[in-house]
Amino acid sequence: MNNDINLLSQQNPGWLQRYFKLAHYGTSVRTETIAGITTFLTMVYIVFVNPQILGAAHMDTRVVFVTTCLIAGVGSIAMGLIARLPVALAPAMGLNAFFAFVVVGAMGISWQTGMGAIFWGAVGLFLLTLLRIRYWMIANIPLCLRIGITSGIGLFIALMGLKNSGVIIANKDTLVAIGDLSSHSVVLGVVGFFIIAVLASRQFHAAVLVAIIITSGLGLWYGDVHFQGVYSVPPAIGGVIGEIDIRGALSLDLLGIIFSFMLINLFDSSGTLIGVTDKAGLMDKHGKFPQMHRALYVDSASSMAGAFIGTSSVTAFIESTAGVAVGGRTGLTAVVTGGLFLLMIFLSPLAEMVPGYATAGALIYVGVLMTSSLARVMWDDLTEAVPAFVTAVMMPFTFSITEGIALGFISYCVMKLCTGRWRDINACVVIVALLFALKIVLVD
Repeated sequence: MNNDINLLSQQNPGWLQRYFKLAHYGTSVRTETIAGITTFLTMVYIVFVNPQILGAAHMDTRVVFVTTCLIAGVGSIAMGLIARLPVALAPAMGLNAFFAFVVVGAMGISWQTGMGAIFWGAVGLFLLTLLRIRYWMIANIPLCLRIGITSGIGLFIALMGLKNSGVIIANKDTLVAIGDLSSHSVVLGVVGFFIIAVLASRQFHAAVLVAIIITSGLGLWYGDVHFQGVYSVPPAIGGVIGEIDIRGALSLDLLGIIFSFMLINLFDSSGTLIGVTDKAGLMDKHGKFPQMHRALYVDSASSMAGAFIGTSSVTAFIESTAGVAVGGRTGLTAVVTGGLFLLMIFLSPLAEMVPGYATAGALIYVGVLMTSSLARVMWDDLTEAVPAFVTAVMMPFTFSITEGIALGFISYCVMKLCTGRWRDINACVVIVALLFALKIVLVD
C-alpha cells in the first residue's frame, strides 16, 4: 500500500504532499486527516475540564473555554507547520490545578499575578531551550526524582478529582473523610471514572469524551444542568487577554512557584515529545527526532502565549499517540487537530452544560496514568526510593507541587551524602536543591 501512495504522490505532488513530505513518511492526506480527528477526540476533554479548574481561580469560565480552544488550536497548528510533527498542544493538566487551587486558592494570589508566574516560567523554559540547556537538565535529573514529580502531580490531580466528585470531603478531626456515597453527584462522578477506565482498557481512544457526555447527559436528566443550545457567538475575551500581571509576578515570594512551573513543564513537554516521536518511528538511535529544536521553541513559545491570553501552562499532549497509532506521521495531523479546536470556539454552550462531577472522573483517571510510573522506582535502594516517595506524597499532603519538588531534591542530596554515595549527586541536582533550600530559608 505504501508503494501505491508513493506512486500517487509522485504523479500528483500537491503542496500538502511536498510541504509535509507525505510520500517520504508513507502516509496520505486522508490518513493524516483521520489521525488529526482521532487526536482531537482523545484530548478535546481539556476544553471542558480546564475552564472548570480555572473557574476556581475566579476566572470567567466562558472566556477560559474560548482561550483554551484558541491556544490549543494555534499551538497545534504552529507545531504542525513549523516543526512538522504529529504532536498537538493544549493547557497542561496538573499545572492548571496547581495554579487554581494552590497559587490562587491557598496562597491568595490574584489570578492575574499567578498567570504572570506561569509566563515567567515559560520564559525560563524558552531560555533553557535557546541556550540548549533543556536536554542537559532532563538528562541530569535522577530518574527517581522525575518519577516522583510525575507521580506526585498525578496524586495531586486525583485528589482534586475526588474532591470535585464529593467522594472525599474536609473533616476537622481527620483532615479528610468519605463523602455521601448515596448522592447522585458522587455516584455519577464514580460512574464517569469507571466508564473511562473500562473503555480505555479496551483501547477506545475517546474514552474521556464519552464519559463526560454520558455523565453530563445524566446530569441533565437529574436537573443539574440545562440545555442552552449548541452554537453561540464567542464571548468577549478582552477582560482576560492582556490582563496578566507580568511585573507583579517578579517577586521573591513567587520565585519557587515560577521555578516549579518551568521545571514541571520541562519534563512534561519534553518527555511527551520524545514519547510521541518514538512511537511514530521518527526518533533516531541517538534519541533525536526531526526538527527537534523547532518543536522545543514552539512549545515554550506557546506557553508564554497561553499565559498572556489567560490559560495555564501549555504542553505537548501524550494523547497525540492516538493519532500516531492510526497512521499520523507528519505535521498535517497536528494542523487538522488544531483546526478542530478553533471550530470548538463556537460551541461554548456545550461547555457550560458540563457539571463538575462529569470531569472529576477524567482527573482521577489522569492520576492513575501518572502514578503508574512508580513501578519503575528501585524500591530496594532507599537512596532512590526515599526521594521518590517524599516527592510524590508531599505534593498532595502539603497541597503544593512546589514543596514536593523542593523536599524531593533536598532529600535526594541528604540520602546520597549520608550514605557515602555523594558521587551520585551531579551539578544540576546540587544547583536545584540549593535554590530550593535558599527559598525555604529566605522566603518561607
